[in-house]
Amino acid sequence: MKNIAFTLIGGHGWVGGLNYQINLLKALVNYEKNRIQPHLFLGLDVDQKIYDRFKEIIGLKIIQSEVFNEKNITVRLIKSIILGKDNAALKLFSEHQIDVVFEAANFYGWHFPIPAIAWVPDMQHRQLRHLFNFFSYWKREIGFRFQLLNGRKIMLSSEDARVDFEHYYPRSVGLTHVVRFALPAEESRLDSRAIADEYGLPEQFFFLPNQFWKHKNHECVVQALSILKSQGEEVVIAVSGKQNDTRDEMYFPKLKKRIESLGLTNNFRMLGVIPYQHIAALMLSCSALLNPSKFEGWSTTVEEAKALGVRMILSDLKVHKEQAPEFADFFNPNSPKELAESLLNFKPLLAEEKLVLQVEAAARSNFRVAEYAKVFTDLVELTCINEQKY
Repeated sequence: MKNIAFTLIGGHGWVGGLNYQINLLKALVNYEKNRIQPHLFLGLDVDQKIYDRFKEIIGLKIIQSEVFNEKNITVRLIKSIILGKDNAALKLFSEHQIDVVFEAANFYGWHFPIPAIAWVPDMQHRQLRHLFNFFSYWKREIGFRFQLLNGRKIMLSSEDARVDFEHYYPRSVGLTHVVRFALPAEESRLDSRAIADEYGLPEQFFFLPNQFWKHKNHECVVQALSILKSQGEEVVIAVSGKQNDTRDEMYFPKLKKRIESLGLTNNFRMLGVIPYQHIAALMLSCSALLNPSKFEGWSTTVEEAKALGVRMILSDLKVHKEQAPEFADFFNPNSPKELAESLLNFKPLLAEEKLVLQVEAAARSNFRVAEYAKVFTDLVELTCINEQKY
């Protein structure tokens, strides 16, 4: 059995990263507990709500230490670069007999003796350069280059991301591995329609659970709703997620003002950050999930919809077509008119039809999650074998 070390991904700053990590750990303890033992190293300053979510994962070993406090991250990174290894982390990992470490927005050093798998969620900083300031761009870029120089195994979530990565970093060919994450079809304990009623949503609505980041393309949705309203069509889209983009603090205020000026507050329903359980409930009660994003690595919301048997309307990104070819209708994310047509022409299903899709999706999702855990664990074992050769 291999012991693998994880540190916190995301947190309140990136909810998608946190959810990704929780689902990965659940998949490993449920399907590969005989081959792999995940250890999660957290700081003493971790938010209690986040800690409680991890504590619910039976089979996960959690270790807390001030070494992993948020205030120490930058200092540890600098020491890793200058000294060649993160000695504080190494001491703890060695005490727990860690065989492999999972690097996500981390770098443990040039001479770190424990083999590492570097997770690269996407190539957003390269594809959407204009959304990154000088520091944030080069932080990601230098991090990727360091990991490549040290021969890390590079783990990507899609074939689309792998092609991009190898294009930008040709020396990565032979080091990249695609591990497509999948989510289980967890049975909701909530009455989905009752939750929709709680938010004052009509019988027919679309659901867009994306944070308000520029590349998530909420503007296209607003323009599409404006087109429909001018035609006398009242379409409702429920939108959840954090209402700020740290890269552009004025983005959300401007978008909100535009929504109000177009008279779309009843059509573009902003729910804010809602409980995780409510997201699944609204997916089950909506007509379709909507994701108009201009860029994705491997969308968590799309994966959640697949697991629940929810139909989707997605931007026609290559990764969306790789992820959900048989589950979605696609539109050009630069064409509000095309999205308006997709929304208007979408035919909602009857309750009985939705139930059939849910049952079929549950069976498929369990298979996908088992495969996800297997491929990840195979990569961990391969990393250990390769390291022993040197």
